[in-house]
Amino acid sequence: MNFALILVLATALSGVIWLIDALFFAPARRARAQAAEPGPREPVLVEYARSFFPVLLVVLLLRSFVAEPFRIPSGSMMPTLQVGDFILVNKFSYGLKLPVTDTLILPLGKPQHGDIVVFRYPQDPRVDFIKRVIGLPGDRVRYQDKMLYINGQPVPQQSLGIYGGDGDARRHVGASLIEENLDGIRHEILVESGAPMRSGEWVVPEGHYFVMGDNRDNSNDSRFWGFVPERNLVGKAFFRWMHFDWQAKQLQFSRIGDTLN
Repeated sequence: MNFALILVLATALSGVIWLIDALFFAPARRARAQAAEPGPREPVLVEYARSFFPVLLVVLLLRSFVAEPFRIPSGSMMPTLQVGDFILVNKFSYGLKLPVTDTLILPLGKPQHGDIVVFRYPQDPRVDFIKRVIGLPGDRVRYQDKMLYINGQPVPQQSLGIYGGDGDARRHVGASLIEENLDGIRHEILVESGAPMRSGEWVVPEGHYFVMGDNRDNSNDSRFWGFVPERNLVGKAFFRWMHFDWQAKQLQFSRIGDTLN
């Protein structure tokens, strides 16, 4: 379901109904009311259009140009993000785009190393993915022996011990918890020593980005399907506003209200 298209159509339809009534029918109703003449009341459809149009317009503008909510459906970004996290994505970090068509109308910035980005999956643009930006255009990215190298330099890592999680994260208990420093962006990643590894080296073409999940051995990312075109970028994730533990069927307040790094 293309929610953006539905929202645009609903906003346009309610606005057109309200406008047509205001221009052609409402003046006659007001004139009859002033003359105390009997006549039809405002149609229910017009009443609903007049009530909903401002609300739909505000939602459309906020969702298209300010922030959009997303729900995390998988554990590929653990431990940073878990299944059940609800986040906000900044829609103007990388430029303002028209809804539905995603046409860039005002460039405002570019992704940087370490950004957590939401993007349209290149192999199926109907699906939204969330990963961390590892390689910028022109970068040479290498992943070998569970170590990340950018332009020949290893990305600094520091062991934080063994990961112990709760909720859906329990299935990754025992993985190595590591702090990675990607151009000053310190974030935690998970590495499972015995898990199969996808090694390789990639040169990021212009207008594209190389992305990976923080759960390095459980992430479907650029190591498997390639680069993210700049036009597929939706925005930068910046805030976790809610977490719902689907197993316990309850809110987890300790994961509410965090900025994302």
